[in-house]
Amino acid sequence: MVKPFRGVVNVDIRDSVPDWTPFEPPRAPDGAPNVLYIVLDDVGFSAMGCYGGPIETPNIDRIAAKGVRYTQWHTTALCSPTRSCLLTGRNHTRNSMACITEASIGFPNASGTIPPENGMLSEILGERGWNTYMVGKWHLCPTDEMNLAATRRNWPSGRGFERWYGFLGAETNQWYPDLVYDNHPVDQPSSPEDGYHLTDDITDKALEFIKDAKVIAPEKPFFLYYAPGACHAPHHAPEEWIAKFEGKFDMGYDAVREQTLARQKEMGIVAADTELPPINPIGTPDTRSGPEGQPFPELDYTRPWDTLNDDEKRLFARMAEVYAGFLAHTDHHIGRVLDYLEQNDELENTVIVVVSDNGASGEGGPNGSVNEMKFANGIPDDLAENLSKLDDLGGPKTYNHYPNGWAMAFNTPFKMWKRYEFNGGTADPCIISWPAGTKARDEIRDQYHHAIDIVPTLLDLIGVEPPETIKGHTQAQFDGVSMRGTFEDKSAPSARRTQFYSMLGSRSIWHEGWKAVTTHPTIAGWGHFNEDEWELYHTDVDRAEVNNLASEHPDKLRELVNIWFAEAGANLAFPLDDRSGVEIMGTPRPQLAAARDRYVYYPDVAAVSEWQAVNTRGRSFVIGALVDIPEPGAEGVLFAIGSRFGGHALYVKDNRLHYVNNFVGSDEQMIVGSEDVPTGTDLILSASFDKDEQEPAATLGTLSLFHGDRKVGEGRIRTQMGAFAIAGAGLYVGRHPGEPITDDYPGESPHRFTGGTINRVAIDVSGEPYLDLEREAALMLMRE
Repeated sequence: MVKPFRGVVNVDIRDSVPDWTPFEPPRAPDGAPNVLYIVLDDVGFSAMGCYGGPIETPNIDRIAAKGVRYTQWHTTALCSPTRSCLLTGRNHTRNSMACITEASIGFPNASGTIPPENGMLSEILGERGWNTYMVGKWHLCPTDEMNLAATRRNWPSGRGFERWYGFLGAETNQWYPDLVYDNHPVDQPSSPEDGYHLTDDITDKALEFIKDAKVIAPEKPFFLYYAPGACHAPHHAPEEWIAKFEGKFDMGYDAVREQTLARQKEMGIVAADTELPPINPIGTPDTRSGPEGQPFPELDYTRPWDTLNDDEKRLFARMAEVYAGFLAHTDHHIGRVLDYLEQNDELENTVIVVVSDNGASGEGGPNGSVNEMKFANGIPDDLAENLSKLDDLGGPKTYNHYPNGWAMAFNTPFKMWKRYEFNGGTADPCIISWPAGTKARDEIRDQYHHAIDIVPTLLDLIGVEPPETIKGHTQAQFDGVSMRGTFEDKSAPSARRTQFYSMLGSRSIWHEGWKAVTTHPTIAGWGHFNEDEWELYHTDVDRAEVNNLASEHPDKLRELVNIWFAEAGANLAFPLDDRSGVEIMGTPRPQLAAARDRYVYYPDVAAVSEWQAVNTRGRSFVIGALVDIPEPGAEGVLFAIGSRFGGHALYVKDNRLHYVNNFVGSDEQMIVGSEDVPTGTDLILSASFDKDEQEPAATLGTLSLFHGDRKVGEGRIRTQMGAFAIAGAGLYVGRHPGEPITDDYPGESPHRFTGGTINRVAIDVSGEPYLDLEREAALMLMRE
């Protein structure tokens, strides 16, 4: 609210009285605490040591030792929806985030854009005198706004964060990330060979942001939203961190579940009589089908450990070691932030919240993957090839995800995983610590709460009243309630009585200790929601959802289902969408610019995201570079899009024109010109692909190289049907920083074109494309 001017204004300043109050910047109350919000990704309920898990996290344990751990804290079961709750205090469908932003459907519950009446914590605290910073994963921006031609209204800078550094989408390569700094893409500061990893980088930036302000205004508090890519796929970690867990998972995920449950009982995380649900709790492709015989998704089937052969066990165990190293490495960098705060006497007066955005991920399917782009392109992983990459897992040469048996293990004692409204998808770790403001130390709390409760809790703790308006928009009421009353009183009743859930066809409702949940598989395309089977659990005594009481308490089940419909209506949850990924990807969505037959790009401009760049997949194309080369010796990249896991590039090396097509990281197809590149001005160097055959996962044809109209090379290639990169690989002209498509590039990164001038690069795609929505759908599944 603007304060009125209370001074005196006369003609002569000597007769006037100033009043600075309307013009002063907001000031936080004296002694106001910092707020450190740590949001992990795909870290299940029981991965971390302080929740009984097998992965040592000593720095997160430091936080827990000075606060409380919640055992019944819940999320939406998916990342964008949960993150919207964590920052607004409203339910995900009221935030128009029924699913991830890439799967928006054009209804009020799922546009992928959080309405301005649902203001974010960053917007509130920034106007109350806190510095506001964000590092890491955002994923709260529609895909058509993830580019430099778009509005920044849904970027962190448009939602109250003064400074930010990270990536806009669902995931990114941890060794070669898609980085944005404040309002524009930037190259990473160093290479993996020099020790680069994204978690190191965002931690450096977080500390830089804090220090930059503290040297000027030491007493001014900050709000830091610290959201590392860990532990979302790809599971990338330095080798020395992976090595710490060598052999630790050789007994398999079935045994790890049992060991974890025993520790949880001993620690008081779960009740002493808790049982483990079966490893395939709601069906297999062979045993369960839906309406009209529609099958249960094979992706959601788990292979029992004792059915694996020795090579599979070795591979799967190594995948778990990599994941553990990823989480432990992240914990180390969280420790760097804690150490800085402690060294500067800030730690005691910092409210710290540690959460995960959903349960552990089952997106690796029954077998996991060393390169998820294969799944996205409809190409099965090959065990022999995967075993050959065993020592590369977690490093720059793989894009890996563990099999879903480990999701069950890291969600112990719950069933299922991310995407599902069983507790394996929604029950997550939540730790809150404020040594200067609360007395609880290393204690456990069993009250039922949800992601929407964090914002009201933080505002309650730091004494900030929710504003009536933000940027002129009247604010909607919170759905969340404060958890503060549970800090000092272990037996205090939860302020929450009811919570509804809906995600991709999976539905549940919790009400006063009872839960009804459907067995409906997600993204299965079953529909027929009125025919769903609802199960009933008394979660006050059965949080593992083992004993289905639907037949014993039909009236209670009917009561809860009715409550679900009432809550869903009140929270704008309709329409429900369980369509297959193919159907969801086929949904028409707004585009910033219409598709065209010819695209022109220029050197020395920011990377163009794959989602806004020319699409050459499944069609004939011509790539032509207009260049000036005054004398022999020019070399470097002319055009490139993709990475070592899929992509293609046109470049000059050893005075010859080169084209390389990297087919999903498995087959590097190279064609080299037979003559030296000519010198002169207005030269056209081009690659022309004429498709003549179509396969389900590839387009085949002839790629020809030209100097002007003179053909200098030819070869047969197959191009992939799906995207080159899950995170959206950039298109570059005149350079290719980050992960190379081929190690054959000339020079060092960023492999700039030197010895000549690129005027422009034009790509013609006027031929009819072969559209493969199944590949796009597979890609969407990986981007959750």
